[in-house]
Amino acid sequence: MTTPTPTSELAGQGPDAGAGGLPDLGALTQIANELFRELPSGGQWPTAPSRPAGLGLPQPGGAPPLPANPLPLATSLQATPPFPASQPAAAAAAAPPSAITPRVLPTQAQSADLHGFNTTVAPALPHGGGLSQGVPEAHAAGAPVVAPLPLPTDSALPPAPVSPPSTPYYFLGEASGWPSSAAQPAPVPTVPDFAVPSGLDAGSRREPTVAAAPAPQYYFTETAQPSARGTPAVPEGRRHFDVQAVRRDFPILQERVNGRPLVWLDNAATTQKPQAVIDRLAYFYAHENSNIHRAAHELAARATDAYEGARNKVARFLGASSPEEIVFVRGATEAINLVAQSWGRQNVREGDEIIVSHLEHHANIVPWQMLAAEKGAKLRVIPVDDSGQVRLDEYQKLLSDRTRIVSVTQVSNALGTIVPVREIVEMGHRAGAKVLIDGAQAVSHLRVNVRALDADFYVFSGHKIFGPTGIGVVYGKREVLEQTQPWQGGGNMIQDVTFEKTVYHGAPARFEAGTGNIADAVGLGAALDYLERLGLENVAAYEHDLLEYATSLLRPIPGLRLIGTASEKTSVLSFVLQGYQTEEVGKALNQEGIAVRSGHHCAQPILRRFGVEATVRPSLAFYNTCEEVELLAKVVNRLARARN
Repeated sequence: MTTPTPTSELAGQGPDAGAGGLPDLGALTQIANELFRELPSGGQWPTAPSRPAGLGLPQPGGAPPLPANPLPLATSLQATPPFPASQPAAAAAAAPPSAITPRVLPTQAQSADLHGFNTTVAPALPHGGGLSQGVPEAHAAGAPVVAPLPLPTDSALPPAPVSPPSTPYYFLGEASGWPSSAAQPAPVPTVPDFAVPSGLDAGSRREPTVAAAPAPQYYFTETAQPSARGTPAVPEGRRHFDVQAVRRDFPILQERVNGRPLVWLDNAATTQKPQAVIDRLAYFYAHENSNIHRAAHELAARATDAYEGARNKVARFLGASSPEEIVFVRGATEAINLVAQSWGRQNVREGDEIIVSHLEHHANIVPWQMLAAEKGAKLRVIPVDDSGQVRLDEYQKLLSDRTRIVSVTQVSNALGTIVPVREIVEMGHRAGAKVLIDGAQAVSHLRVNVRALDADFYVFSGHKIFGPTGIGVVYGKREVLEQTQPWQGGGNMIQDVTFEKTVYHGAPARFEAGTGNIADAVGLGAALDYLERLGLENVAAYEHDLLEYATSLLRPIPGLRLIGTASEKTSVLSFVLQGYQTEEVGKALNQEGIAVRSGHHCAQPILRRFGVEATVRPSLAFYNTCEEVELLAKVVNRLARARN
């Protein structure tokens, strides 16, 4: 049995510290402080670090192996503030261990008794493109210096030092209320080509084969990636999206289901979370948790800064004119209800008309039905053609001077159809209507710029874009939001309250009554950081090729009917299989570790338009692979041949 290494030795405080073991805490502190001072851009790591040579590229026969024994959660890397350079090491050592012990991973594989488990600690893999790979940036580094309040004359306490708050962020670019000196991440160049093979038999299994390359960039490789037939799929010298590097950022993809590796093809229902988002949530609760705004204490400043920093990130991500156009809600469903019950109640009258499309999720139908019933208005529906694309000619016929609002999805959750929303908005505005775009299924696949789109409202959910559940966004044009009365009342959204009247804040605060979902808003900001690091254009190109490949594998399967075949689609593959209920297909896929959605997907009207009540819906994301869609096709093909 391996003898556990004492925890004190792992922290650099054991008898061998400074000799043959780890350095003592004082030395670590001095080294860390010197490193922080020397970093460029105010303490920000380079935005695209090279992947460690030890990881290399995926070798023939599969992806690089991951550590066999993942560390317990409590041992993951935690950011700890550096002690001031002037503080002696002895003083640091005298501080309470809980306040000073850095939670670091050993650089050598060591045996340690961690939380009662005798565990071999393997060298840590980087979390990848997540911002948790950086180093602390001083919270409120650019904050104005505020003089302390005077103490009573009989107080024995010395005056507090005059200094800005000092949260030890290792997440970059958070500052909002307090300016940040960190530079914006450099954009990742658009990847021109991806090595997604074509023409493979559905039943054949292929192991990834990648040519070795010296010093590859983390998410992109510089050499041609051979296809399954041994010929380069992309010319030599082109850059490639390294899906195996991306997959290492998502810990849940190491799970096994029914003894088989998890294949997550249920991304239209919810997306998985990268380690950067998981770390950001844990860090918030460990170091920043407080209610936001108003309070004068340090944690309130940290939490407010993180929350408003996330609002800034959303505004940049959507191309909004200002953060005041971003309202945090629980998700796209609440976002649409907010618009219907605030702007809608205020502006829709008896005899007015509300237009939706046949493609809509129930969340973009039911709130408008409720409003129409309350106001005596009429709901009108844009039809679709046999491919599942909206009919713009029929839409034009529906528009009139009675049209008050048009609310349509940008991407169908049931079919994957990309709706021509720019034309929808332009035509609606010519008729004098406001236009809302439901972007829940679009933002993780397509670049969105709300100013170029000119939508009056744009909504999405965080959990559909690799962020937490329970957080979503309403974008509204500022002039529209300022003219709209709030939906809910309570704290946080008021300037003044008397028993005679209430004066509301301006947008967005007037729409955020009560304590919001602070931590998950911060987590959403981390998810957007991660996605921006990959580059939306790179993601879209890879997913498009993967969708085309998956479609080519499923289409020839006997008895399989694809539902939704529009020429412009994102990563959804709805189908029915002759001789099977959709639930049967879902269960059979689950036995192989493949997660798909089966049912009506909260979009019954569009499925009934195609004569079905339910479909099997695999849906793709950028961490899915050719091997995974091949396995999907293999299992479905086996089912088809068993009954047909």
